[in-house]
Amino acid sequence: MVKRRLKVRLAALNASFGLMLLAASIPLTVHAADTPEAARPVIVVLGDSISAEYGLPRDSGWVALMRQRLAGERLDYSVANASISGDTTSGGRARMPELMQRLKPSIVIVELGANDALRGVPLATTEDNLRTIIEQAQQGHAKVVLVGMYVPPNYGPDYTQKFHGLYGQLAQQFHVQLVPFLLAGIADKPEMFQADQMHPNQQAQTVLLDNVWPTLKPLLHTASPH
Repeated sequence: MVKRRLKVRLAALNASFGLMLLAASIPLTVHAADTPEAARPVIVVLGDSISAEYGLPRDSGWVALMRQRLAGERLDYSVANASISGDTTSGGRARMPELMQRLKPSIVIVELGANDALRGVPLATTEDNLRTIIEQAQQGHAKVVLVGMYVPPNYGPDYTQKFHGLYGQLAQQFHVQLVPFLLAGIADKPEMFQADQMHPNQQAQTVLLDNVWPTLKPLLHTASPH
């Protein structure tokens, strides 16, 4: 059932990919609410459309909900959502130096890779880009949370397994925290997706946050402002 749903969502994404590319061509503008205060440690989310609130009302995505949860639990962190719809690991890699210099994050959450698969980017390139992103974060003394993804099974079992496996391999190699699958718990539930059956809807955003939170929370006690 999950495999069939993922295959359907790939076909739907191909139809909407042009819109995502258009969104990706728009320069990143960090929302006022995303602008960190200098005195507070910063969490940067480097992601694609799933983290960029594609198709959602403003401030209703899982990143905005994370900001609210941090405040509710009296954890004094700023959150900068540096996600762009349609972004790839190459795009994230290119943006990292400026983000690290400007925001000086204590934690970087990396949610990239799905669009690499959609574009047919070689696995070696995706792995190299993710490795460099992690290294750039660690060189800036930031903790890293790597968010894993699956690709639809019609890519073939070998590619599908290797794609998902590279997240775990990199997490182990660089001793960073891993969220195994951002869409865990909703991948086989069409009612949790928008009309394109590819992007989680507003109802699903709490689930996405709950998938990330157990991995992120332990780092909040060890992260420190720069």
